Amino acid sequence: MTDLPFVSIIIPTYNREKYLSVTLDSFIGQSYPKDRFEIIISNNNSTDNTQVVTDDYCSRFDNIKTIFEGRQGVHYARNSAAKAAKGDILYFTDDDMIADKDLLANLIKVFLMDYNVASATGRVLPKWDAEPPKWILKYCNNYLLSLNDRDEKLIVSPSDIGVFSCHQAILREAFFKSGGFNPENTAGEWVGDGETGLNIKIKELRYNFAFIGDSVIYHMIPPTRMTQSYLNKRLANQGNCDSYTAYRKYKYNNIQLVLQIIKHLINIFALLAGFIPRLILTKYSWHLLVAQIYYNINRIKYDMRLIYDEQRRDLVLKDNWLEE
Repeated sequence: MTDLPFVSIIIPTYNREKYLSVTLDSFIGQSYPKDRFEIIISNNNSTDNTQVVTDDYCSRFDNIKTIFEGRQGVHYARNSAAKAAKGDILYFTDDDMIADKDLLANLIKVFLMDYNVASATGRVLPKWDAEPPKWILKYCNNYLLSLNDRDEKLIVSPSDIGVFSCHQAILREAFFKSGGFNPENTAGEWVGDGETGLNIKIKELRYNFAFIGDSVIYHMIPPTRMTQSYLNKRLANQGNCDSYTAYRKYKYNNIQLVLQIIKHLINIFALLAGFIPRLILTKYSWHLLVAQIYYNINRIKYDMRLIYDEQRRDLVLKDNWLEE
């Protein structure tokens, strides 16, 4: 069916040769017509054998190509690949995902309906590399591991309904109008709000968001992501992300930033007060409490930097990351 939109599958990758082949095989096997999609691997300065893997796939499949993005940062990798893409729809995923064979076929349907949808996602389910601890299953089987398992079959909303860039299709026109992905993990530092910021910009353009339950992808989760240290880092990064988002929205002056810092200091003391009782009672929730302390610490650090660092303030307020 030549009237189906052409889709560009964009996969940023950094030192994940172990998983990348599995991800690529799952997308090569899509039921969506082979002449209606391409796969673009964006090698973000990998130092392992990633380039060997990508060269092999490019030599065997005509609809796979690779670009090299030497600037360290996943937003650079995604945005550069989008510029090289031919698709009417840009589908973003990660290099540790396994796509159901009907992922694209089911996801693209919503763009053919009269819903003014610019961003669509689906179900993101875990593929555990090892048996997860009970507390991970209880508290982290959700957005903390970029998972999304809703009951609904179809949702169309003017608001972001929980879209992760590991499973996100975006109308090309909306992506370029919005200015692309904001920075997030950039050379090891979590700078901004990534797809959250992109989705806010898409919302401001008055597009809709969609969730399609039949479009399924699996997130490969190694044992290293089932630890307290990972959860601490995940919430710390979220602290940076939320400070970035809040400053973009409210344009705080220095006094307002100081008040934000005081609020998060109070949160830390409250969390510390609850830590010992939960630990004594062996409540699994202490895991989240510790990570929330890291979250508030990073909110404080980021807001302090916004007070004294004019360059960081300018970076946060930048809208168009496709001009880089």
